[in-house]
Amino acid sequence: MSARTRILLADDHAILRDMLAERLALEPDFEIVAAVPDADQALALVRARPVDLLVLDIDMPGLSPFAAARQVREECPATRVVFLSAYLRDGYLAQALAVEAAGYLVKEDAPEAIVDGLRRAARGRVAFSPAVRARLVSHRESVELSDAPAGRLSLLTPRELEVLRYLASGLSRKELARTMQISAKTVEQHCDHLMQKLGIHDRVELARFAIREGLVEP
Repeated sequence: MSARTRILLADDHAILRDMLAERLALEPDFEIVAAVPDADQALALVRARPVDLLVLDIDMPGLSPFAAARQVREECPATRVVFLSAYLRDGYLAQALAVEAAGYLVKEDAPEAIVDGLRRAARGRVAFSPAVRARLVSHRESVELSDAPAGRLSLLTPRELEVLRYLASGLSRKELARTMQISAKTVEQHCDHLMQKLGIHDRVELARFAIREGLVEP
């Protein structure tokens, strides 16, 4: 890692994104490489030139931030991913843990706490807001929710959670295949598995289920 931590921000709220970039740029050991409005652009930039920290909002259009984080982990393992969100929901926390994020911070934290959390993540430690830590239990080699998501949601794989989130966000199956870079046949298989596991056979009910479980915002 370079002397200055190179950071890439992704948040679809322009004012918040710019304010955060300006605040982090005040830190002598931080360098803001770029600030973009979605995970698609963030992933493309990281692929072109890996950074030390990728800071992702959660509720953004386009590519799922969790899918982007998974791809970054696979393709650019030196880049650590931290989620920064206004939402504190078990569904989001479970997905962040599933992609082995380096942290999950909430936007209501004081700016100094966010800076400190990002600095911890850059130094190889985990960075969770106090409200997030209260929902987690640590084991010798892992961290998990103190009360793992119960019921039908726990039956889904991380990939199926990703498909469900896209479907509930309004993407068609063709759009979903293009976004996830998988075949239409694979999308159909995921959808079949979702409906079988959840006992839901209607897209509207799938969306309602996803909202109730905190996978998407209403």
